[in-house]
Amino acid sequence: MKVRRQIGFGAGAFLLAATMVTSVTGATTHGGRISRIAHTAGATTVTMELPHAFTPVAPKGGHDLYHCSLLDPHVTTDQMITESTFTPGNTAEDHHAILYLVPPSQAAAAKKMDNNGTGWTCFGGPGIGGAGSIADIGSAPWLAAWAPGRGASPEPTGTGVPLPAGSLIVMQIHYNLLVGSKPDRSKVSLQLVPASSSNLLPLGIQLYAAPIDLPCPSGTSGKLCSRAASLKDIGARFGSSAIGFDNLLEDICSGGTPKAGDTSTCTWGVGATKYIWQITPHMHLLGASFKVTLNPGTPQQQVLVNVPAYNFHYQQSYTMSSPVKIQPGDHLQVSCTYNPALRGIDPYLKTLPPRYVLWGDGSSDEMCLAIVGATSSLSVTPAVAHERTHLSTPTWPPALQRLAATTPMMSFQSMTDSLTNRYTEMQDLEAMVRYHLCD
Repeated sequence: MKVRRQIGFGAGAFLLAATMVTSVTGATTHGGRISRIAHTAGATTVTMELPHAFTPVAPKGGHDLYHCSLLDPHVTTDQMITESTFTPGNTAEDHHAILYLVPPSQAAAAKKMDNNGTGWTCFGGPGIGGAGSIADIGSAPWLAAWAPGRGASPEPTGTGVPLPAGSLIVMQIHYNLLVGSKPDRSKVSLQLVPASSSNLLPLGIQLYAAPIDLPCPSGTSGKLCSRAASLKDIGARFGSSAIGFDNLLEDICSGGTPKAGDTSTCTWGVGATKYIWQITPHMHLLGASFKVTLNPGTPQQQVLVNVPAYNFHYQQSYTMSSPVKIQPGDHLQVSCTYNPALRGIDPYLKTLPPRYVLWGDGSSDEMCLAIVGATSSLSVTPAVAHERTHLSTPTWPPALQRLAATTPMMSFQSMTDSLTNRYTEMQDLEAMVRYHLCD
């Protein structure tokens, strides 16, 4: 399957509309400033900025901080996001940013966490649901994401991301503090059109991950060169739920037996009929190549995305030349290859001790993640139109129920949970469905 690479601009650049734009009014929003810019054809651009400069400080022993801020786009009617532009306040420090949806039912809890506009630390997900586990990821749907090398990010033509009336937005920024710590005042712009008259298909985001097991190079030794020691360090930096997530990926993708090497692969069963419009690869600084394959090893095999020369500093989205249908019985495989030698070359990584590299939130850790934009249909039916405003709850596929019965380590604990020994298995299982790790 051929793909069309979405045009990317350098961090901080803008995609200028062909029509003139006019600044309308400015208002104060909870957790940030907001301005509106009127466009033609019924579209409105809402720009939200951090209320004041934020200086990130990493937790003890770490080099990264995930910080969440609450933004209010002041949408009084259901909208569709057709384009997003994140403008980093400090390009060197901003590793990535994610916008999460906060439905009206969770607005009060989110405002409490925002602590009068100062924001909160939020490794993993934003944590608004209060479960204190990986369930946080599933409790807040993604609206948009940014990584180095991206400017304006239009959704595939004919689609949009739902933003229901009265919703708030959490802007999560991952700060890479290996490069220092300077004040940041990032902002984000969303181009919106009214959902009722848009005739756009609601685009959802699904995440497909693979575990990382990248050993120290041959002849290298160090305290973190064993998987056990590195996993313990991951837990110390990000909480024991991070350990649980690593172990869960290993259990699902490799039967619980880690496979050390410079390639990561996981094959996921498809749980529902979807149409893939766009795929965004995400790895960290050691990433070398990336591939997503539909039904690998069969006569129906299709390579949906192949990035033979991945560059962390120039991350792009890839739009299908036509939407690709996936359905129950199909399988999606995500594969990532890494170059361990880069750890001794990168100006920031080479200052760190050698380690067995695992999946982790830090810039010195790694990820293998396919961010998939998909719709449930290719036509706007009443049921599809309802998806623009309705947040559905997950169903429990048989495979997930078997996993719950056979996997005793489904007890993910956050840093808070570990103090009370309060387990959250059911929230975690539900989150895995929403996170599309068990379909």
